[in-house]
Amino acid sequence: MTTLQLDAEALYVELREGLRGLLRPESVLVGTWSGGAWLAERLHADLQRPGKPGVISSTLHRDDFGSRGLASGSDATSLPFAIDGAHIMLIDDVLYTGRTVRAVINELFDFGRPASVQLAVLVDRGGRELPIAAVFAASRIVLPASQKLTLARADDGRFSFAVRTQS
Repeated sequence: MTTLQLDAEALYVELREGLRGLLRPESVLVGTWSGGAWLAERLHADLQRPGKPGVISSTLHRDDFGSRGLASGSDATSLPFAIDGAHIMLIDDVLYTGRTVRAVINELFDFGRPASVQLAVLVDRGGRELPIAAVFAASRIVLPASQKLTLARADDGRFSFAVRTQS
């Protein structure tokens, strides 16, 4: 059996450098709760963006709310800037089915109408169920549906990945 080895720190550098060419001066970063929020926070500092990054939760707009229930992070949405007319770079850790991104976009529109929303991710693992694509992905991989890829953040802020098999 082969073990998947992904260097989250090296992929973070790829994401950061990829975003340098994509961000407009007026773009704002919004990270999805929780892995995307960690990435957006660090990207915001490393790219020396003005203001603060936003954090957005998908919980209240998920189409699987009945089976998942109210998860932690349901009150995580914090958008310290106006959404109307904003150019938003949505940051997520892992893009899989597209359902989280759909829910997050619905949440964004509860706060206003952005001029544009683009998506950048650390890893695109394929398996889309909705027509959603990232403008930038630091890595593209294929995993069986039975496996889940999760970003972790250590106390020192460094990122790592865990792969676990779902039952």
